[in-house]
Amino acid sequence: MRTTERPNRMAIAAFAVAAATAVFASGCDEAKKAVNAGGDTPCNEFVAQDKDKQRITVTKFLEQERSDKSAPTNDRTIDAAIASIELMCRAQANPDTPIRKADLTGIFVPK
Repeated sequence: MRTTERPNRMAIAAFAVAAATAVFASGCDEAKKAVNAGGDTPCNEFVAQDKDKQRITVTKFLEQERSDKSAPTNDRTIDAAIASIELMCRAQANPDTPIRKADLTGIFVPK
């Protein structure tokens, strides 16, 4: 009996791994958005992110700021926001300032 049970267990284990991988791969973008802090991301973390993560962070931040909670659809809006936030964050006196609070006064006065 062990010879027939073992292949069945192996097949079930292989199927479970394949299914888990498929579920994980399909939910990666949603997982990134769920883990991302959006406007609460500190400036020092934002400037250290790669361009893809910055885009996810800014998109989530803009969603948080909109009253209708819709995602921005204009790439130019997102690109302009990334450039603006990156500029303000690089100039912040306090690198722990959340990106939603990064502004010109933060250049001179730590927040």
